[in-house]
Amino acid sequence: MDGLDAFLLARIQFAANITFHILFPTISISLGWVLLYFKLRFVKSQDQFWMDAYQFWVKIFALTFALGVVSGITMSFQFGTNWPGYMEKVGNIAGPLLAYEVLTAFFLEATMLGVMLFARERVSETMHTIATLLVAGGTTLSAFWILALNSWMQTPAGFEMINGQAHVTSWLEVIFNPSFPYRLTHMLLASGLTVAFLVAGISAYRWLRDDRSAEVIASLKTGIYMAAMLIPLQIIAGDLHGLNTLEHQPAKLAAMEGIWKTEKGVPAVLFALPDEKAKENRYEIAIPKLASLYLTHSLDGEVKGLDQFEGKHPPVAPVFWAFRIMVGVGVLMLLVSWASVLQLAPWKKDSSRELTVWHARVLVAMTFAGWIALVAGWYVTEIGRQPWLVTGVLTAADAASKVPAPRIALTLTMYLVLYAVLLVSYISVVFYLARHKKHADKPFGDDNTAGDTEKNLNVVNYPEKEGAPNA
Repeated sequence: MDGLDAFLLARIQFAANITFHILFPTISISLGWVLLYFKLRFVKSQDQFWMDAYQFWVKIFALTFALGVVSGITMSFQFGTNWPGYMEKVGNIAGPLLAYEVLTAFFLEATMLGVMLFARERVSETMHTIATLLVAGGTTLSAFWILALNSWMQTPAGFEMINGQAHVTSWLEVIFNPSFPYRLTHMLLASGLTVAFLVAGISAYRWLRDDRSAEVIASLKTGIYMAAMLIPLQIIAGDLHGLNTLEHQPAKLAAMEGIWKTEKGVPAVLFALPDEKAKENRYEIAIPKLASLYLTHSLDGEVKGLDQFEGKHPPVAPVFWAFRIMVGVGVLMLLVSWASVLQLAPWKKDSSRELTVWHARVLVAMTFAGWIALVAGWYVTEIGRQPWLVTGVLTAADAASKVPAPRIALTLTMYLVLYAVLLVSYISVVFYLARHKKHADKPFGDDNTAGDTEKNLNVVNYPEKEGAPNA
């Protein structure tokens, strides 16, 4: 790292921190609602397998929540150490929004999580359910405040500059800035998809290890159906978010699409190697006029290119490729989730309505696919904003500290090692819990014996009267 300057090292350090941190809130945001779903199904049906599913996944939720808290604390330190100019210039806006997140969401989650984990035998069933609801609501409220701040940094509104500092003129405009509704929707759906594939993948892993209990089947179907429902909504939300980006952050959009020159009838670039020095795409494979069609709804619509933002546009290649990774994983999610629904189609009445080994293996391979799409999308958002930290208000270079490069390099190395260990440990613990789950309930609440092989192998052919999960 000797050849890197302090500014670049500070950016890498913050990028590493936010990359690691965002993995865990993304899971906890939607997993809280999945836990509430499991709990409500148990309360309504009194089928024990729903509570077994709840008890298994609440442990993973607690582990995820803990890592999210720890990584979030270290990230906040960097505002003071590496980016003092940020709080100095926009602290009047960023400070309150971060405080609202802690006061209205974090304390709520932390307190009620204790009730979820340890107090089920000490409080009424209704109170335990309310605690689960409050935790789920708290995670979403936390996302609301954080995304309000991030969206404001992307599309600032509702403020004025006085003596070099941002002062609020309207909190409603600050919070509900132009990109906030799209960014919040896109992120919540991304969280839902991440959790859907996590639940489906871990359940398929347990299924492959001959755990064919009602709890596993209920969780598996919940994950699959959840993914199949959310991915079309995410495609629609992503398209609307793209149109919003075209209006408010055209330089980012140009980098995403690899558009170097402003022109009409812009092609959709499927593959290329963006060359920043030559300001062109090498080995380009594109569909003529398609980008103009989906961006302007006209085959001859004009789209601004990077030539309109000389010196004020993000690095093209990282944004270009991150966008394609995000979209590619999204398409894969669509294919896998819909194929899974067809495999377990409710309208099937024969023995073909069952999970196969190869299908289960695909779901296991997709367990953390949501993380890949999420990180790629986050890189599009954050790198695509460069060189601005707050668009049109503050550049990253102006916010950076004067901390010497060797010091940043040392802490960056420590962070990277720690994050690698924690990430491997987290994934290992999740699969460990899946391997060592003990089941007190019998499959689907009946008296199945070891000889009932055909019945246990079938994922969906359990009569409703036997307590079969109908997710």
